[in-house]
Amino acid sequence: MANSATAAPKVRSFPKVEFTDSEAGALEFPSSKSRTYNYFTPAKLRATVYEDVTVDVQPDPERHLSQGWIYGFGDGPGGYPQEWTAAKSSNWHAFLDPNEEWEQTIYRNNSAVVRQVALCLENAKRAGAYGNWNTAWQKFIASNLGAWMHAENGMALHVFTSIQRSGPTNMINTAVAVNAAHKMRFAQDLALFNLDLSESLDTFDGSVHKQVWASAEEWQPTRKVVEELTAVGDWAELLFGTNVVFEQLVGQLFRSELVMQIAAKNGDYITPTIVGTGEHDYSRDLGYTRALFRLLTRDEKFGESNRELFGRWLAKWVPPCLDAAHALQPIWSQPAEKTLTFADSLGATKEKFTQLLEEIGLDVPKELEK
Repeated sequence: MANSATAAPKVRSFPKVEFTDSEAGALEFPSSKSRTYNYFTPAKLRATVYEDVTVDVQPDPERHLSQGWIYGFGDGPGGYPQEWTAAKSSNWHAFLDPNEEWEQTIYRNNSAVVRQVALCLENAKRAGAYGNWNTAWQKFIASNLGAWMHAENGMALHVFTSIQRSGPTNMINTAVAVNAAHKMRFAQDLALFNLDLSESLDTFDGSVHKQVWASAEEWQPTRKVVEELTAVGDWAELLFGTNVVFEQLVGQLFRSELVMQIAAKNGDYITPTIVGTGEHDYSRDLGYTRALFRLLTRDEKFGESNRELFGRWLAKWVPPCLDAAHALQPIWSQPAEKTLTFADSLGATKEKFTQLLEEIGLDVPKELEK
């Protein structure tokens, strides 16, 4: 007992504390001094909801995925390869959709348009608004607006849907996915409009659009361009060829510079409301497209090579799109009330296209001067 009482206390040893800068709080990063964590630098003082739900949601070995791709495809590339386009960027993540589209906005905006279209069609049938349409205008809508429905559906399913997971960032892919939703909804709106007209007018041919799209001479160059676009493997070229070239030279020419301009003169106040939703969609989709390609042409490292690449894409897609536009000239003479000429419509279209190219930072193709 005495020996145990006087025994020296047992000495315990502890490992020496060494700071390796891996402990919590050692690393400084955006918001590291804040009580809220953020792993990216927002465009403004505070991050928006859009940035919170899109930035870095899609993995990238160059950002936070230091171990490399954790999944891949059977033929080799993993995840979201940057090699899926010939365009280059020093920082693909610098692109932010100016429309700030994300899951909630897709449903909110499209549901608002659907309600608008449904209410418009319901009121038109109740008021008998189609009864004042002359035979020439009925034929024009059945043949040409019906044919355009096929172009919209083709772009929705085989252009934008096909590339909505091909981009290297979630911000690009989300914008393209919204673009696909816009096209799909607009094509469906045109189909429902066609059905309503078929039910309301005994003289309206609701099936002629299939024959027109398949064999009408004036629509075959347009059909050819749409089908050739679906065969492009480079997602950026496909986006460029569709939103920058085809939609400018053919889509806007038909929707905005023809249908929207002459419908009221032919006693039709319903079609501009329907087609106007498609024009509004394209205006928003052109916003993100312009921002993306302007970012690429101004890239400090790859800007010059990107401008050369986009110039080659212009040389590839402008001639067939202009051919498609000129082939549509005969339909300007089909309505009973002709309020503008094809030359006026094409001139306005070329002017808008030229302005867009200047905003992106590209030279205007010589074909536009003809």
